[in-house]
Amino acid sequence: MSLPEPTATLMFREAAESADVIATQFARNHGVVETLAASLRAAPPPFVVTCARGSSDHAATYAKYLLETQLGLVVASASPSVGSVYAAPLKLRGALFIVISQSGKSPDLLRNAEAAKAAGARVVALVNVEDSPLARLADTVVPLHAGAERSVAATKSYLASLAAILQLAAYWKQDSALRTALDALPDALRQAWQCDWSTVTDGLVGAGNLFVLGRGLGLGAAQEAALKFKETCGLHAEAYSSAEVKHGPMALVGPGFPVLAFAQPDETGAGTRAVADEFAARGAQVWLAGAGGGLPVAAAPHPLCAPLLTVQSFYRAINALALRRGHNPDLPPHLNKVTETV
Repeated sequence: MSLPEPTATLMFREAAESADVIATQFARNHGVVETLAASLRAAPPPFVVTCARGSSDHAATYAKYLLETQLGLVVASASPSVGSVYAAPLKLRGALFIVISQSGKSPDLLRNAEAAKAAGARVVALVNVEDSPLARLADTVVPLHAGAERSVAATKSYLASLAAILQLAAYWKQDSALRTALDALPDALRQAWQCDWSTVTDGLVGAGNLFVLGRGLGLGAAQEAALKFKETCGLHAEAYSSAEVKHGPMALVGPGFPVLAFAQPDETGAGTRAVADEFAARGAQVWLAGAGGGLPVAAAPHPLCAPLLTVQSFYRAINALALRRGHNPDLPPHLNKVTETV
């Protein structure tokens, strides 16, 4: 099988568009997000529920930590099967129900959104396809504006999902520092795209498995990275909180075991660095992105922006790794662009 050059894959080209996509998204969504945020301040929901699958669910992990730390609202992740398979009614009156989807047509997400709306929740859809069934169903649509994404592996649509969540939080909280950081984020993403993570690419060509660690606001980035290792490289990877990994999984980490760690520039960073240091002392093969780590990271205009920059740098490295391992990252085996689970 003939493989493309690293810069010729759809994954590479689409991930490289993320900065421009997010700049456009922030400008186009200003009005709808401002209106939504004002209405949420006027009638605060008692709690928030997210509903998503795959990469979108990793964006929902980011949403949980972001909304809980910045707004003090409890955020729960809905299990789609509860609504789509068990058809169990949930007590959601007054809740904010955020559905995140690239295609907006997965049957289980639609059924859960319908059930949430019937239960009295306010349904907000973060969706890339603006005329999708999910967009038509939602009370409010926040378009991702990622444009067509032809690579099976989601990149710019994932980062656009994080950006949409970040913009909503900044407007909802009326956080002037964070709103200023939104303006600087596209340029920071361009810098992140230029970060050289080739040591990760070189070190994992022959790997069979690895751990990806993050914590708090950085956990969703670790989950997304682990998925991309499996999806594009045929490499078994598991994502763990840098705290949770100590409850059993760390027994697997010994000499030569690969570990990729993302140290978020906040209160969780020191703990992640400590775990990375502990694993390195055992002889594990450790790469650390963040302060004190060997992987270069772009300067974040605000700590809440850091996961987007980490993932952007990672996408360039994982695209190259997939090709080095003999995989086409645009066409993972057995996968389709839209997964229609029930």
